[in-house]
Amino acid sequence: MEAAAPSPQLPIPRHITPELRRFLDVRFRSPADLAAAADVEAEIRGRCAELESSVAELSARLSDAAASYSSSLEAAGSALRGVRGGLAALEASTAKTGIIEDVEAGSEKMLFEQLPPLATDVARVDMVRDYAETALKLDSLIGDVEDAVSSSVTAKLKSRGQNSEKTHHVAIEYLKKIEDLLASVTRTRPQWTRLISAVDHRVDRSLALLRPQAIVDHRALLSSLGWPPSLAGTQISNSNSGKSAETVNPLFSMKGDLTRKYSESFLSLCSLQELQKRRKARQLQGHNVDNQLRQPLWVIEELVNPLSAAAQHHFSKWVENPEFVFALAFKITRNFVDSMDEILQPLVDKANLVGYSCREEWISGIVIALSTYLAKEIFPKQIELIQESSSSDASSAPSQARVSWLNLVDLMISFDKRTQDLLSGTGLLLSVKDDDNWQRVSVLSVFCDRPDWLEVWAEIERQEIFDNLKSAMEDEKNWSKRIEGAMLEYGSDDYKSPAITGAVQQGLSLLIERARPIPSIALRAEFIRSSASPIISEFLGFMFRRCQEAEGLTALADDDALIKVSQSINAARYVESTLTQWCEDVFFLEMENLPLVGEGGSVFQQEINQLKEFRSEWVDKISTVILRGFDGRSRDYLKNKRQWQEHSDEPAISRAIIESSGYMQGRLSKLEVGLNALDFVTLWRAVASGVDQLLFAGIFTGSPKFSNGGVERLHADLSVLFAVFQAWCLRPEGFFPRLSDGLKLLKVDEKQLGDRMITDKNWLREHGVRHLTAAEAEKIIKNRVYDA
Repeated sequence: MEAAAPSPQLPIPRHITPELRRFLDVRFRSPADLAAAADVEAEIRGRCAELESSVAELSARLSDAAASYSSSLEAAGSALRGVRGGLAALEASTAKTGIIEDVEAGSEKMLFEQLPPLATDVARVDMVRDYAETALKLDSLIGDVEDAVSSSVTAKLKSRGQNSEKTHHVAIEYLKKIEDLLASVTRTRPQWTRLISAVDHRVDRSLALLRPQAIVDHRALLSSLGWPPSLAGTQISNSNSGKSAETVNPLFSMKGDLTRKYSESFLSLCSLQELQKRRKARQLQGHNVDNQLRQPLWVIEELVNPLSAAAQHHFSKWVENPEFVFALAFKITRNFVDSMDEILQPLVDKANLVGYSCREEWISGIVIALSTYLAKEIFPKQIELIQESSSSDASSAPSQARVSWLNLVDLMISFDKRTQDLLSGTGLLLSVKDDDNWQRVSVLSVFCDRPDWLEVWAEIERQEIFDNLKSAMEDEKNWSKRIEGAMLEYGSDDYKSPAITGAVQQGLSLLIERARPIPSIALRAEFIRSSASPIISEFLGFMFRRCQEAEGLTALADDDALIKVSQSINAARYVESTLTQWCEDVFFLEMENLPLVGEGGSVFQQEINQLKEFRSEWVDKISTVILRGFDGRSRDYLKNKRQWQEHSDEPAISRAIIESSGYMQGRLSKLEVGLNALDFVTLWRAVASGVDQLLFAGIFTGSPKFSNGGVERLHADLSVLFAVFQAWCLRPEGFFPRLSDGLKLLKVDEKQLGDRMITDKNWLREHGVRHLTAAEAEKIIKNRVYDA
């Protein structure tokens, strides 16, 4: 009997998972259910086979999907590989727990990786929705604007358009809403450039119809008010008086319904301009174009243009009498300026036009109209007159042309002063004090547009001043007589400058005053460089020729020649000091760093440097002449080397040194009287330095021997020399450093020398020798002969 096959060993109870325990509890509730164990096993094997088939099919599908998306979706491929790995584990063991949890985790990972692109898609959809809503809103608003403008045009054709101002007001309100929306889009969605451009294009087309309509309606309303008033009865002779009753101001006389209509029309134009200003500010955002955003006030232009056209009828009759032109222009400006403050300024403030003054705009409008007339009618004829006179041989013709030109410029400057008094008389200043705003209220702005006319003006002014100075410079009395009231920087003495410098200063001051009203810093500098600088150069050239003449006649050996040169040096010092003080004024400081002037320089820097060079050159020449005379008188003294070895009880002062010092003292004393203090200090110090070099080289050259008596003699001679300069300094020996050091070495006691090296710098410094080299000091000590 064969042994029965051993039954399979049951698993240990603790190794049975909770899921398997629940499955067995459901299938085997009682011992009778054990009979169906084979059916349960077959069912389990069938389900496993189905799962294996499903796993294989899913693996194949997932492999295909991963292969197709691997190039573009690397993240999705990683997720699918994770899922495929989980399914493979399921195929390996169906009893393994946590299968469902792994599949759910893989799905969550895939969803997390898909969130960023999903959020991008949602944001894109939201942006498209915002774009569509914004575009629809803008399209609706633009449609309303176009309808309002179209209805305004239709009403204008069918009737007189009594309600045109209301139609304009409606259209402007829509336009403001559009601009608010576009400003918001520009800030938040700057990439929507095509939408903004398309809207701006349609708005421009509407404004191209709306603004002319508003202006036409405004002009018709002004005409019904009686604007411009008649100028036929204007009395030019009373233009300087305070009476303005002869010209009726329609702005003061309008009443009732006319006042309401004018206010509505005025506000419509102001609102349009404020809208246009906002649109330009948005379109030019990020660019430095502040000046381009400011335009003349449209409503003031509509007042100025017809009035200036009426005034030009009178101007044309006064081409030969420009003073009448300026008188009428100022009278018009003054007579209507009060209405700008009382009637129009409150309306401008109501329209929120920030930075606009009706008074300033009114004056600017009249000034611009007058400047335009001058540029077209007056100045071309003046240029023709000057060109004809320059080609004429008659000497009086050029003078007449220049007088006519200067008279015209005088009228322009006077007109500018009076109009600026209208601005500042009420406490009103220019809204921005710069060249652009200044040019708007100055008729001299004509020269800003035509720099060639400025050159003509500068040349005429220069010629007038120089003609007056030429005869004054040739008059010797103006050089011998001193100017009064000129003071030194560091003392109480005057510059001793000749009277001619006062005339030069006055001429330069006149030219500078002529330049001050020019409404451009660069053009002011150009005018001064073209007019004043040549005057200084001419004066400097005249002084140079005068000094050369004195030098050529006597080589500066006589007193008259020195006086001439001293006068020129004093004049140069005075003019230089005057120019330096002027350049410290704000008027000239504004011109620094201009291309015309140069970086870090002043307008007159070139002339100041030339004057300094002139003074330095001729002070050096005077000192050279004095040193030459001193050298000639002391030549025998320097050749006598034996005098330093003579023995005497009392040292005798050399006659030659007395004569040389007397000559030098006489020259310097006369120059002290004739030369200004600053240059005289430079002169006597240069002479002292030259004498120091001359005597040191002459005395110690050739290795002369110095006895005790010779040292005493040298000390006495140098005391005489030092006494000459004691009148101008406390320690004259300090200005003869080499002679003083040489005398110190000669006075050193023999015991103090010992065996020490003379080349020892510390030893030299201890004995106060600082201006001689060690070799020079050693040479002097070796030539010292001590008496026994």
